[in-house]
Amino acid sequence: MNSANEKIGMGFIGVAGRGREALMPWFARHADVDIRAVCDVYPAHLERAAADTNGKAQTYRDYREMLADPNVDAVAIATPPHWHAIMALEAMKAGKDVYLEKPMSRFLAETRRLADFAKKYGRITQVGTQIHATENYRRCVDIVRSGRLGRIVAARVFCTMNDGSEGLGHPPDGHPPEGLNWEQWLGPAPEASFNMGRFRDGMHRYFADYVDSWLNELGPHIVDLPFWALQPGVPHATAASGGRYATNSMADVPDTMDVLWEFPQLTISWHMMQSSSFHFGIGSPGRGRKLGIVFHGTEGTLMADYGMRQVLDVDGNIISAEDCPSVEPPSPGHEREFLNSIRTRQECSCSFQNHLPLHAALNLAHIAMKTDRKIHFDAENWCITGEPDAEQLMQTPYRAPYNLPE
Repeated sequence: MNSANEKIGMGFIGVAGRGREALMPWFARHADVDIRAVCDVYPAHLERAAADTNGKAQTYRDYREMLADPNVDAVAIATPPHWHAIMALEAMKAGKDVYLEKPMSRFLAETRRLADFAKKYGRITQVGTQIHATENYRRCVDIVRSGRLGRIVAARVFCTMNDGSEGLGHPPDGHPPEGLNWEQWLGPAPEASFNMGRFRDGMHRYFADYVDSWLNELGPHIVDLPFWALQPGVPHATAASGGRYATNSMADVPDTMDVLWEFPQLTISWHMMQSSSFHFGIGSPGRGRKLGIVFHGTEGTLMADYGMRQVLDVDGNIISAEDCPSVEPPSPGHEREFLNSIRTRQECSCSFQNHLPLHAALNLAHIAMKTDRKIHFDAENWCITGEPDAEQLMQTPYRAPYNLPE
């Protein structure tokens, strides 16, 4: 893109569900965007995405060929998460701005490198936590920062579901559908026989080798609010526990998980379970996914979810806090913010650097879960202290011949 009047040429990597059904339409509705390329390892997905552009977009089976396309100014990456870090790092090295679906990465070393690469190569980046752009989240930030709640001593986040792994069951291994490059789909993840349960309809979210847990799947949206409002930095200690207690399928992500992050004079926690969609007094009863965030202050409490907020005084009475001054400007929309930043070269609100403390906390939770003990972290030196085995989990080796870009 050479001028302010020129359209932004975008390429989309991973065009199955999220990439084709959400990201492509979101960006295509903007008059200054031209979808010039689509990429996927499965021809059926690729053909449908190309058809959505009336055949105008160049098609690629290999994302590296797309990154070499001079007509592509920016890429949106919506592959399974085990590919996110490699693709985003290589895109930045290739001179592309990057919109990266959450989670940003699976490993703590990757998270740091993504932020460092964005700075080193001067790239505009945005993590796909689109709830960050909503007015409700912004007003929650205003209320917390106004001091109306007093000093915040704890923030509690929950996500509960009546979710039996969406009927995943125990399908047998088999042969990939015609044309699918299963080896490339696996990429840096451990070797695995093809199984439709891993591949179909975004079911990768139920396998630790690709996403780790629901904390990576939904935490970037929900835990985002306390990290944004409180700006606590990276936690100095993290503990986590859980396992598969409630569901019966070939899935291997925890169906129950609790995390506690410790900061000076503050804790933030995550509570997740697939067995019951209890709403903890936020929202309404009923089946389906429930989520919420509670800020506990010395002078009051704020309860919120994606679309509602409610403030209570220390006696539990509902009070109004709508007169709190606005400190966060309204968003033009999550993807619009990314497009505007491509033109102005001003950092996005959910850039890799701004998202770093939150995502480091998610990474640390998974390390604590794997080691089954509290992890202490030195953010200044970006290292886990006194735990050599935990330190090794900051970056699990990729399957050969895949490597993290230097």
